[in-house]
Amino acid sequence: MKKFNDVLVIGLALFAMFFGAGNLIFPPYIGLLSGDRWFISLIGFLLTGIGLPLIGIIVMSKNDGKFENFAGKVGTNFSKGLGIIIMLAIGPLLAIPRTGATTYEMAIKPIFPGVSPIVVTTIYFAINLYLVINPSSVVDKIGKILTPVLLTMLAIIIFKGITTPIGTPVSTGIENPFSKSFAEGYQTMDALASTVFAGIVIASVVAKGYKDTKDQVKLTLLAGVIAATGLLLVYGGLMYLGATASGIANADISKTQLTIMITEKLLGTFGKVALGIAVGFACLTTSVGLTATAGEFFSGLTNNKLSYKLVVTVVTIFSAVVSNFGVEKIVKLAVPLLVTVYPVVIVLIILNIFDEFIKNKNCYAGAVYLTLIVSIVDGLAAIGVNLKGVQAMIAKLPFASASFAWIVPALVGFIIPLIFSKKKQTNN
Repeated sequence: MKKFNDVLVIGLALFAMFFGAGNLIFPPYIGLLSGDRWFISLIGFLLTGIGLPLIGIIVMSKNDGKFENFAGKVGTNFSKGLGIIIMLAIGPLLAIPRTGATTYEMAIKPIFPGVSPIVVTTIYFAINLYLVINPSSVVDKIGKILTPVLLTMLAIIIFKGITTPIGTPVSTGIENPFSKSFAEGYQTMDALASTVFAGIVIASVVAKGYKDTKDQVKLTLLAGVIAATGLLLVYGGLMYLGATASGIANADISKTQLTIMITEKLLGTFGKVALGIAVGFACLTTSVGLTATAGEFFSGLTNNKLSYKLVVTVVTIFSAVVSNFGVEKIVKLAVPLLVTVYPVVIVLIILNIFDEFIKNKNCYAGAVYLTLIVSIVDGLAAIGVNLKGVQAMIAKLPFASASFAWIVPALVGFIIPLIFSKKKQTNN
C-alpha cells in the first residue's frame, strides 16, 4: 500500500511539473491547424510533449539526477554549455516571460482590455520577485489549490467540448501533421526541463526510502505512467477541441485567443474569466519556481560570486521586458533555439537509455556533435540565415522533408568511433 501511495504522490507531482499553464495553449492550436487529421498530430505532439520528458526523467534517475552525468559523457565543457542554454531557455529567455505574457493575454486582457501590458507585467514580475526573494509556503499552497482548480476547469471544458462540440473537424490541407506537431511539442520545453528538474524527483524518491537505483528507476517509471495518463487526457482533449474549431476559426488567430474563444463558446463569459484567472495564478506559481531554479543554478555555477538575490533580480527584470513582446512573438523567438537544442537532447536521452551497452563513450561525442551541426543549420534557417550549399546537402538527407535530417548524421556519428576502435584493435 505504501508503494502505491508513493507512486501516486510522485506521479501527480510529475504531472504538475510538466503541465505548465502556458502549455495548454499549444494543443488547441495544433488541433485547429490539423482539422480532421488531429489524431496524427496528437501522436507527434505526445512524443515530444509527454514521451521525451518522462523518458528524460527515467534516464536522469539512472544518472543520479545529475546533469553532468547525463551530458558529461560528451565532455565537461559541453555539459556546462548545454546546461546553461537549457536553463536560459526554461528561464529568462523563453519560459518565464511566456508566463507573464500568457497571464496578460488570458487573465487580464479579456476582463480589462484597456489596461496596458507594461503595467500588468510590471506588477506581475514585481510580485514574482518578492515571492522569490522571500520564500514562503504561500506559493506552494496556492499551487496546490490552483492546479486542481485549473484541472477541474479544463475537465469541464473538455467534457462539454466532446459532448456538445462547437463544430466538426474539417480538412485543412495540412502536410506532414506528425512531424509538424512533433516540432511544435518542442515549445512545451518539458524534455529540456526534465534534465534539470529530475534531481527534485530523485530526491523525493530517496526521501521516501528508496535507496537502490533500480528501485528508484522502477518507481519513477510507474509514477511516469500516472503522469503520462493525465497529460494524455488533457492534451488529447484540448487538441480535439481545437480541431472542432477548424471549420469556424481563422488559422491566423493567436493561440491565446483561440483557447479563450473555445472556452467562451462552451461555457460563456464566466467560463472564460474563470479559466483566465486560474491560468494567471498558475502561471505565477510556475514563474516563481523557474526564477528560483535559475537563481540557484547560476549562483551555484559561479560559486556564489553572483549572489542568488542578484541573479533572480536580473532574471526577473529581463523576463519582464521580454514578456511584453507577447505570447506569439515569444513563441517565434523560441523556434531557432529549440530547433537547435532539442535534437541534441533527444539524441542524448536515447544514448543514455542504452548507456550500459555503449562501451565506447566516444560514440556520445560523435552522435551529438554531428546532430548539433545539422540542428545549428536548421536553427539559422529559422532566423533567415541561409547557408545555401550546406542546406542543399542537408535537404538531401533521409527524413529531411519531415524535419528529421539529424537522424542519419547522429547514426553516422555513433558508428564512426566504433569503426576506428575496431581498426585500432586489429592493428594492435
